[in-house]
Amino acid sequence: MSQILILARKELKSYFDSPVAYVVITLFLLIAGWQFTTSLFLANTADLRQLFGIIRFILLFFIPAVSMRLLSEEKRVGTIELLLTMPLKEWQLVMGKFLAAYALIAITLILTGIHYITIASVGNPDFGATMGGYLGLILMVGVYLAIGIFTSSLTQNQIIAFILAFVIIFVFYILDKVVFFMPHFIANLLELLSTDYHFGNLARGVIDSRDIIYYLSMMFFFLFLTSQVLESRKWK
Repeated sequence: MSQILILARKELKSYFDSPVAYVVITLFLLIAGWQFTTSLFLANTADLRQLFGIIRFILLFFIPAVSMRLLSEEKRVGTIELLLTMPLKEWQLVMGKFLAAYALIAITLILTGIHYITIASVGNPDFGATMGGYLGLILMVGVYLAIGIFTSSLTQNQIIAFILAFVIIFVFYILDKVVFFMPHFIANLLELLSTDYHFGNLARGVIDSRDIIYYLSMMFFFLFLTSQVLESRKWK
């Protein structure tokens, strides 16, 4: 565990030692803040539903952008071979990279809390629904990052990694929105696989263990696939 945390701290520090973290955080906050402020006056309601909707859409693009370099860049410059020869298992490397990116996005989401303070100063937002919404966002980010690091492990090209991550993330995002065209039993399955469907439950302030298990299972599945991709390099 200590090796994972050491690698995660090193990776997170590298974000803030370069313009990457500042550009990601600033762009995210500017886009979310501008869209939220615009929609706030139109909706005329004291809640964060509009903000959560905006953030979920932004994440479709931002997560692939953040995750596309996690392993593809290491493969491109050849440092992946050096990392794998160190006393570091594949899953530890994956978890270290994953946790660093997770921390970066979590910091960004925490900074959007200024909007809750603003709303609370002029109204009475539902605290339970707000906390459930943020919990849903944190879990959703974990799934999207797991998908992103998986696609990053498949190629040396960051653009290809971005496109693959976006496509997979978008498919899981939109699954519950096409159920009207499907037979009942398929519609139920698509809803259960949809990241946005499970978010909707949490955003209502209802903390259901089934939603949390879904997100954690998806994270584990894609992180496991990533470690398997790295391990398969030993046999080539």
